[in-house]
Amino acid sequence: MDGMFVCALRIELFFPLVHSLKEKRAIVTPLVEGLRNRYRVSTAETGFQDLWQRCELGVAVVGSSASQVEHMIDECERFVWSFPELEVGTVERLWLE
Repeated sequence: MDGMFVCALRIELFFPLVHSLKEKRAIVTPLVEGLRNRYRVSTAETGFQDLWQRCELGVAVVGSSASQVEHMIDECERFVWSFPELEVGTVERLWLE
């Protein structure tokens, strides 16, 4: 039987130059949509929705091999790091056993 591999990426973000929830959404929305459209992953803002300078993103990837899933998670993480207007805090990978 072939395997199924699932990994979730939890990323805490900080927006030092943001002064409102509207400004935060202007950054978070393209980030979430970019991850969904470019990498075909499931992603959502999962924490700190009521704080304008913090955000927690969740990204989930499912694949038929661990290396395939890890490669996709690496790509998603690089994409997040490419946004100069945010600071990346804690990054955690959670594998489903």
